[in-house]
Amino acid sequence: MSNPLLVRYFHPNYGSRLGVRFDEKVHDVHSEYPTLTAWLKSSMGRPEAAIEEILQAGRASLLTFPAAIFENAPAKNTPHWLAPVDEQDVWAAGVTYERSKVARQEESQDGGDVYARVYRAERPELFFKARGRWVVGVHAGVGIRSDATWSVPEPELGLVINPAMEVVGFTVGNDMSSRDIEGENPLYLPQAKVYTASCAIGPGILLKASTDWPDTSIHIHIRRSGETMFEGAVHTSRIKRTIPELVDYLGRSNTYPEGVVLLTGTGVVPPGEFTLQAGDVVQIEIEGIGTLINTVKVV
Repeated sequence: MSNPLLVRYFHPNYGSRLGVRFDEKVHDVHSEYPTLTAWLKSSMGRPEAAIEEILQAGRASLLTFPAAIFENAPAKNTPHWLAPVDEQDVWAAGVTYERSKVARQEESQDGGDVYARVYRAERPELFFKARGRWVVGVHAGVGIRSDATWSVPEPELGLVINPAMEVVGFTVGNDMSSRDIEGENPLYLPQAKVYTASCAIGPGILLKASTDWPDTSIHIHIRRSGETMFEGAVHTSRIKRTIPELVDYLGRSNTYPEGVVLLTGTGVVPPGEFTLQAGDVVQIEIEGIGTLINTVKVV
């Protein structure tokens, strides 16, 4: 039996809804929690109780769907998954794995000392990634910039955080990156990271109030015309930072009234000669949480 996931989905007869996926069935909880934001606000100061309440609402729901009907690319008249965010901003942490530090140094035209320093520093690198409505979900297209020559996916574990800065769950994220643009100058990071369809999250949220990294592995598989172009994996134990320190810095001098998602960095980096192309399929799986699949497009 797989872990239950909090999901967002679209059904042409009902619109955008919130549900709980138990194995191969989705149980609608819209009447109790019309939005993810509503549930996140209800969890403030009581995350474990709120998790149990929404799971119970799912079990009691009379409106259910086979999960398989949502395994489609987004279209107006077709049931499909939505990214498990609505009004939440998405932020990201950088250089949290040693492999990421090495890769950033390799791509940097000035030797990358800035990445070595941030890896060692007390303050982590945190940057804004996307507004909730910009995020794409499972089976939607992820973008590579038309003016970039070296584009890669970055498979990451995501923390789902309520407005009280309490972690209430985990999800799968893809922090798309234009390595040549960031490598030219670190000050170009926003252009390398923030553009149309540059952030994918899904398929849902594993509900868990925790300050410890889940004991799991992050896998990535990139296919082109059915052929494997790259695959790799990393264990979450390789993350240098702790959840409390990342959440602490994320909340310093900042508030998130609708909650926030924090992507926690990548430890799997394709080789320097690899770049994504339109039509590539990127599959990211985090054991125990789910699999995020997207097709690459030029934006």
